[in-house]
Formats: sequence, C-alpha cells, structure tokens
Amino acid sequence: MPNDIKTGRSAALPQAGLSFPHAAPPPTGELVEIAPGILWTRIPLPFRLDHVNIFLIEDGDGWAVVDTGISNQPTRDVWESLVSGPLAGRRLTRLIVTHFHPDHIGLAGWICDRFDIPLLTSQTAYLGCINISLSPGALEAKPYRDFYLRHGMSEETATIVSTQGHGYLRMVTPLPLSFGRLVAGDTLDIGGRRFDVLSGDGHAPEQIMLYAPDDNLFLAADQVLAKITPNISVWAVDPEGDPLGLYIRSLNAIRDRIPADALVLPGHQLPFRGLHTRCGELIDHHEERCERIWQACRAGPRSVAELVPTIFSRPLDPHQLSFAFSEVHAHVNFMLRRGQLRWEDKKAPMLRAVLA
Repeated sequence: MPNDIKTGRSAALPQAGLSFPHAAPPPTGELVEIAPGILWTRIPLPFRLDHVNIFLIEDGDGWAVVDTGISNQPTRDVWESLVSGPLAGRRLTRLIVTHFHPDHIGLAGWICDRFDIPLLTSQTAYLGCINISLSPGALEAKPYRDFYLRHGMSEETATIVSTQGHGYLRMVTPLPLSFGRLVAGDTLDIGGRRFDVLSGDGHAPEQIMLYAPDDNLFLAADQVLAKITPNISVWAVDPEGDPLGLYIRSLNAIRDRIPADALVLPGHQLPFRGLHTRCGELIDHHEERCERIWQACRAGPRSVAELVPTIFSRPLDPHQLSFAFSEVHAHVNFMLRRGQLRWEDKKAPMLRAVLA
C-alpha cells in the first residue's frame, strides 16, 4: 500500500440504526483505504450533489476502477493527479461502470483510452450512453417537449426543461467501441477476490452492484445511499413506465440477498453499515410522498406539474426541475398502477385520488 494513501479512523455517527466507519470523506486527490485492498476517493461535481465516490479494488499488480466522474477538465485533472501521486507505480487494470448517468460513466471513454484498459458494464448502461452520445439533442424533440406540456408545464418552463434541463446528460466522452458485459448472476474475480454481480432498477436501468461475500462488502452504486434518496424518474421516452415500482422491488431483493451488517460502499456520501434499515427508510420515504400526492389529489384534480410543489417546495433551476417533475411522475405512475389515482381526462391529464 503506498504510504500517501490514508487509512481513516473509525467513527460511529448514529442515524436511525446506521453507522459510519469514516466520519469524513477523503479530500479531492487523496485516497483512503476503506477496507483491505479497497481504496476510496471522491471527485467533485458542479451540481447541488457536489461529488461522486470512486472505488479502486486491488487487482494483482494494479487497481480496478469503479466509476469515473463527468467529462470535464477538472475531472481529468483529478485523475491525472491520482495516477501521478498516490497511485504512482501501480497501473489501472480495468474500468467497471455501474450505470449510464454521466457522473458515473462520463469519463469512461477517456479513461479507457488514456490508460489502455477495458470497460466492463451492463449492456443497458453501454447502449444508453451510446444513444445519448450519438444524439445529444434528442430530448429536445417536439414529442418530448409536448410530454411536459401535456402534464401541465407552462410553455416557457417546458422549453427550458427540454433544452437546459438535460444538459448534464451530454457530459460524456465517446465510449470504447467494445465492452465487457456484466449481467446479474455473474461472478467477477478481481485480484483473487470474488464479487457477485447484482443489478437493480428504478434509479437507472440494469444498474450494476457488486457484493463480495467473503468480505461482506457491498458496492451499492446509487441504489442505496445513506442520507439522500436516489432520483427515481419517469422520462418522456417511457411515459408510462414504473421506475418507482422497480426501485422498491430492487430494495426488497437487496434485503433478501445481502446481509444486514454488510459494509455499504455507495456512489455518493459516506460508506455505512445498516443496509436493511436504510432500505426500509427509503421505501417508507416514497410511501410518505405517495400519501402527500394522494391528499393533494383528494382536495381536487391536479396535473403532474401542479404536484411538483407538493414534494419539492424550494425554488428549482432547470436542471433540478427536470428531475423533480420526472420524480413526481414516477410516484404518479406507481400510484396509478396501485389504483390510488385515476386520470380524470387523458386529453388534458388531471389526476384524482381514488377513495377507499
């Protein structure tokens, strides 16, 4: 282990049954050994959620990398400082990407080219990123803008959200022309350590997670975070989808598959223990949001856009508003499937609560 990789001290920070082995994250450009043979660093993001966690797994004479950060020059600079500093003398062996959101896959093409390493990810992540890269203006098309208008957005807001609101999706470099496909049920050997490959849905389709049973380590990507909830959204390309139903199904599957005391290495915020507790909190959180939406629609018919302030009361910029609208829509679609809401008029969609 290089001498300038810090080994953080343990600290227990109570949060409804959660505990945190490290009280603070490593500073930008530094590494912490979060478990034997596993390093943790953070890369800044220019958003309200201002970082992404990167994990490196000892892999023979080098390190396998999990996730990348977005494609911009500051992120490249962090990677260059890592490989010339605390990682000097050890090569990068392969890149594992958990899902196709730009903060996780954005720099994958550059990293694979710069360090001559293969990309491993799910087929959905690879093809989803390729689709966005090949057609960066697709989400500005009239049918998608009309989707926002149909569900109650003003003309001005729909135009802003369908143009500025999706700008973050373009923060990617072109991917390698080939990749290694990871599929749930696979077993991945990294440096002699066995990782079971799992996948989850809701936040991102076929999001890859890794569980090391011999070490009881769970790389959870964005599926389970300690203090915030991952965005669960309906997008215009799949207007009747049920990502929230899929997400809750995934959380229950995680509780069935992974021990409660596993060390969780998430895509954002601090690593923690208390996996089953946190899964339960996330499910309860979404049920509480459903209740608020139901009460609003019980008071009178509402469009999806009119329901956004029910869940998100603070002012939102276009980037935030696109996610907020889409997340509210995910709750609506989930409730429609459960029979808690009904459309009053599909030509000008307004929602009513279904009374028991």
